[in-house]
Amino acid sequence: MDLDTALASVESQLHTSVASDTSLLSEASRHMFAAGGKRLRPRLLLLAYSAAGGPELGQAVPLATAIEIIHTASLIHDDINDHSELRRGRPTINARWGTTVALLTGDFLFTKAYQLMAPYSSQVNAALAEACVALVEGETLQVETAKAGSLDRETYFRIISKKTASLFAAAARLGALQAGAAADTVAALATYGYNVGLAFQIVDDVLDVIGDPAALGKPVGADLVQGKFGLPALTTPTAMRETVAALAEHLVNNGTIEEALRQAHKFAGRAATALDLLPPSSARSALIALARSAVERDH
Repeated sequence: MDLDTALASVESQLHTSVASDTSLLSEASRHMFAAGGKRLRPRLLLLAYSAAGGPELGQAVPLATAIEIIHTASLIHDDINDHSELRRGRPTINARWGTTVALLTGDFLFTKAYQLMAPYSSQVNAALAEACVALVEGETLQVETAKAGSLDRETYFRIISKKTASLFAAAARLGALQAGAAADTVAALATYGYNVGLAFQIVDDVLDVIGDPAALGKPVGADLVQGKFGLPALTTPTAMRETVAALAEHLVNNGTIEEALRQAHKFAGRAATALDLLPPSSARSALIALARSAVERDH
């Protein structure tokens, strides 16, 4: 099975795994999956599996599906917290069916992910559970910080380490573990995933200020409205945060956007360096390209 076939299998399994006697749960879940998405986490997991010497990609497909389901569940809960009405250019579940259905759908998806994980080793399950705990901790820390109305650099990096980088790191770690890789290879791939996650989130925060809403599939400035300031806005005077347009102009003119992107490229470079331990392969090359694309994207 090649990578494209494995990703197609993940896509199919996303839809079949959420079958339920309660049709609304299936419908709401498939509504999210049908919107598409980058599927970066399952792609990363499958590539890590191959780069670590995994013999058959099909063995990692359920893991890749589970990690995308968990990511999707976290987005649903995000949309509830942020009162968001659009996600990937489509109405959010809470906008279409209400908060209660959205909350239950998110819970349903988390549970479905662990159903897929059941046949795997305790080591693999523990790695994913650890990432899920970190994800919730990161989201909670972000909510607390937004309520307080202040955010410093140290807290910002704590938040994105937990809420974003942890799941990227878990995707790479799970792929390596399923491949039966040695401990140093598992650690190298986890380091790769962690740094890609940091780079990805910084770019997300930049795009939340200067991105194209049509490409993003949601309004820009959504996080700013919620008081969730990303790396670019940390040092911005409060008065400049009143409108997205004023903030964007300020950040571009004073070089803050450029500095944030330099930070993202630094983490992408660290990710690529972490792969030096692995032997050359098409999968390793694809992982390096994935790290690059995480910081060179426009949506």
